[in-house]
Amino acid sequence: MKIRVLYIEDEEFLGKIVRDTMEKEDYDVYWLKDGGSVMQVLEEFDPDICIVDIMLPSVDGYTLARNIKGLHPEMPIIFLTAKSETRDVLKGFDSGGTDYIKKPFSLEELLARIENQLQIVNGKKDKKTGNAKINLGIYAFYPRKYELHYKSRTIKLSNRDTEILSILAANKNSVVDRKEMLMSVWGDDSFFNSRNLDVYVRKLRKYLADDPSVQIKTLKGRGYLLTDC
Repeated sequence: MKIRVLYIEDEEFLGKIVRDTMEKEDYDVYWLKDGGSVMQVLEEFDPDICIVDIMLPSVDGYTLARNIKGLHPEMPIIFLTAKSETRDVLKGFDSGGTDYIKKPFSLEELLARIENQLQIVNGKKDKKTGNAKINLGIYAFYPRKYELHYKSRTIKLSNRDTEILSILAANKNSVVDRKEMLMSVWGDDSFFNSRNLDVYVRKLRKYLADDPSVQIKTLKGRGYLLTDC
């Protein structure tokens, strides 16, 4: 089976070269030119590894990495960027990156780093087991199984429920910008999708109502904040 690579890069020329080279090396590549609808692509394409440029339109690479990690905690993420200062590197790792390559780079190095990241992941745990757990107060959230557990109760979550809760959990105790949430989940921030987001958030609040320490707060004009005291 081919290794599936989700590649997010807005530079047309570079993106085409990298994609074509990886496909010649027998990788299955899904190339996105911005961060829009990345959560939907994650579910449909189910990549083994993500390669993410930091400077992107709509949603920056740091935010995307946190969102990806919320849904797939074991996912290896390689950042491609022109940024090289120490604080930028540290920010990349803090947001969920597992490797970092400075532009310009050689394709041979990129392929070697992909293989290295996959070996590390396979040495730890198969990401397809569905056992990755996120603790939220008294709840255990299993994003790969679309489930929220509480004592002996299991709440079955929809795809959208899981995507949104994953983003909030990945940014726990930090504000998630409303537009960035919309772009990551739906790929646009239309009024219709904005209203849909409100509906899903209200539903998630009901699911989490048995533990008052876990709250999804709406910050008017900014976004959402998941707290877990």
